[in-house]
Amino acid sequence: MSARFEELDWQQTPMGELSLRRRIEPTLGVEVFEVKLGEEFLMSSLFTVAEVALADLGLAASSGENLDVLVGGLGLGYTAVAALANPRVASLDVIDALPAVIDWHERGLLPTSAALKGDTRTTLILDDVFAVMRSEPARQYDAILLDVDHSPRHQLDPSHADLYTEPGLQRVSAHLAVGGVFALWSDDPPDDEFMSRLGSVFDNPVAHAVDFDNALTGGVSSNTVYVAARAA
Repeated sequence: MSARFEELDWQQTPMGELSLRRRIEPTLGVEVFEVKLGEEFLMSSLFTVAEVALADLGLAASSGENLDVLVGGLGLGYTAVAALANPRVASLDVIDALPAVIDWHERGLLPTSAALKGDTRTTLILDDVFAVMRSEPARQYDAILLDVDHSPRHQLDPSHADLYTEPGLQRVSAHLAVGGVFALWSDDPPDDEFMSRLGSVFDNPVAHAVDFDNALTGGVSSNTVYVAARAA
């Protein structure tokens, strides 16, 4: 196998073939970690600005100290590590539905793994965050940060669609303490229809456009982070 490319793991999952790869990006000469689902790229360590912004913007909108935070979607771990960098975070539950993803971090395969596993505030949970949001709350969080689909319109699985409806958002709200913050990452531009739905359930919804330099294209790319608070 070339030193420029290594497949660190490959597993069959209910959603398809999941693989973790490490390679050297020849145009930049940097090490890159990538996750693919089938032939589709899910995430890359080259582009983590918006994943970090998900935590930063969500927690910036949160008030108080000793925050209990839920991250839905572990992935490469950048949102979770950014949340841990905030000293107001007292506990961090990170839910992922794929055993492989949690296993990658348990085995220390990713650059963020040591920070996640070495912080006693962190609990990695194997579960379906969509099912968790549909269930009666076992606890309420001060912030829920979700990075689980491409966008509210483009889901990884059709079963996810109900979360982005008004009843689905009401169920998310039930898992928040009063005044708690819901933040959602999206690969699409701000969506007026989703913003309207968000505003029907939450207070003060904002769609933040997060721009970042794309070293591969030489241009600027953009993601969206939605932030809203549970109504009092």
